[in-house]
Amino acid sequence: MTTTLFVLLSATAVVAGALVFRVDSMARATFLLLVSFLAVAGLVLMTGLHYLGLVIVLMMIIEMVIMAVFMIMYMMNPAGLMPMSMFHNTRGAAAISAAVFVALTSGALLVDWPPRGGAAAPDLTFALGEALMSGQMLTMMTLGVTLFATIVATVVLATGRGRYDRLGDDLDARASDDRDRGGVGR
Repeated sequence: MTTTLFVLLSATAVVAGALVFRVDSMARATFLLLVSFLAVAGLVLMTGLHYLGLVIVLMMIIEMVIMAVFMIMYMMNPAGLMPMSMFHNTRGAAAISAAVFVALTSGALLVDWPPRGGAAAPDLTFALGEALMSGQMLTMMTLGVTLFATIVATVVLATGRGRYDRLGDDLDARASDDRDRGGVGR
């Protein structure tokens, strides 16, 4: 069961990561990247690093959703769904990616890993949190909630009305109800 789950999550991470560069819209690329990161978080959870895995899940979901919200608000095409070229310097990127892959794989396979010294901590999550944050864990948790609330409040305050206000509940109005004419949706 563990091997099957590992193979499934690994394949999902690699395929979704590769598809990021095959789709022709930013919105689709964003959510494929989210799927790839969530699969990696699943792999991290399988190693027993529950705190780190959950942090990856929370960070990636929040980051990708915020990115999608800003794409919908500010991109020239609606929700970033219009076709666009996602390729820039493909040969250079492929060469750099191959070199980094070979270097990391060589390092993982050829380096003599040191033997484990000592015993594992009784509570690995607590030990990791203590090592990362020392005595500032409560401060960082409060800061995280405060930043998230600030981001949500900023988005809510910045959007006085949405597309349903402009074009009606079914988005079928002939003309938008924009105060300033000449904008998107006209």
